[in-house]
Amino acid sequence: MNLASLVRRIVPLLAFAAMSFAAAGPAQGAGALPTAALTINGQKIVAEVVSTPDERATGLMNRFSLPQDHGMLFVFERPEPLGFWMKNTFIPLSIAFIDAGGRILNIEDMAPQTETTHWSKGAGLYALEMRKGWFVERGIKAGDRVEGIGGVRK
Repeated sequence: MNLASLVRRIVPLLAFAAMSFAAAGPAQGAGALPTAALTINGQKIVAEVVSTPDERATGLMNRFSLPQDHGMLFVFERPEPLGFWMKNTFIPLSIAFIDAGGRILNIEDMAPQTETTHWSKGAGLYALEMRKGWFVERGIKAGDRVEGIGGVRK
């Protein structure tokens, strides 16, 4: 078999493998994160749940998109002041800091690839990251409650 013939056979296989990997995305496959169905003021969310230190440290780093009404819920061991930054995160995000009772403490917009720390305004047990502007577009604000959060593993 000559080189040209080998290339004609391998290139379509590599292209198929690359498309399959891209289509699977980070939320599918063996390393898939659990998800939670959440609701805020009637707005439904599918949130990937990260609750270990390693999962929380990675968060949405190195991703380039989020499906509509999808986000990531960070779950901590105990309520405490929470701080987030956007190093190696390419998607503009808004973050809602949430207390142990499921009440939104504050919402902050975060610019991609920055190391500016965004803090909760109180002791948070959860943080919910969504595409930038998602909360404002739906009229969601501090004081609103996140339903379904009580069933999320801690």
